[in-house]
Amino acid sequence: MSERALRGTRLVVTSYETDRGIDLAPRQAVEYACQNGHRFEMPFSVEAEIPPEWECKTCGAQALLVDGEGPEEKKVKPARTHWDMLMERRTRDELEEVLAERLAVLRSGAMNIAVHPRDSRKSA
Repeated sequence: MSERALRGTRLVVTSYETDRGIDLAPRQAVEYACQNGHRFEMPFSVEAEIPPEWECKTCGAQALLVDGEGPEEKKVKPARTHWDMLMERRTRDELEEVLAERLAVLRSGAMNIAVHPRDSRKSA
């Protein structure tokens, strides 16, 4: 039964409405130019915010708005180093105190540091 219901119809949605007699929203044509020399126009609503960049229809590169302001530069965060992350957790005084404690432990010999057999042959 379902096979006969689909016979003679297409599975693709097709609209049979036309634009005749319909008032479209006011539009404006905005011109873009890409770095490869291609120029093209895009229609936008008069009320729409015009993007400063658009993908070129011909080559796919980023095209900039003709006679418009360039895109805003994004703020680039400097890379956080290990030192920066350490300084977020501790103050310099705390770090100096920890360093002094660890140096005292090393100097007292309380920490047993195993020597690799190869390292002992080199020193002999």
